[in-house]
Amino acid sequence: MRIGEVATAAGVSTRALRYYEEQGLLTSVRSASGQRHYGEDAVERVRWVQALYAAGLSSRAILGLLPCVHTGVATPEMIEQLIAERERIDAQVRELTATRDRLDAVIAAARGRSRECSYAS
Repeated sequence: MRIGEVATAAGVSTRALRYYEEQGLLTSVRSASGQRHYGEDAVERVRWVQALYAAGLSSRAILGLLPCVHTGVATPEMIEQLIAERERIDAQVRELTATRDRLDAVIAAARGRSRECSYAS
């Protein structure tokens, strides 16, 4: 697949793909004319990279985890890193849930006051 095809299929920019290559997260082979060509697994790999970035992992952490993500085989150190990242994400989820609940309370209170204000008109 060419860079534009991978970008479209994965929902990212070609610039993002070039950055992933610079970071060692993605590889391509060059044609005689210099065009990048990616393997069939490139779209899935890019989606994983995107998901891991969205979860707050650094490119260095992602680089260390990708072999395990794709093969299911991990060293004890990789397993520890995976567990640590999962715990960090769980903490983020708890914080986001608490923030959402506080926003719900503010919205409910604001709606209640908004009704009171409209009755006063």
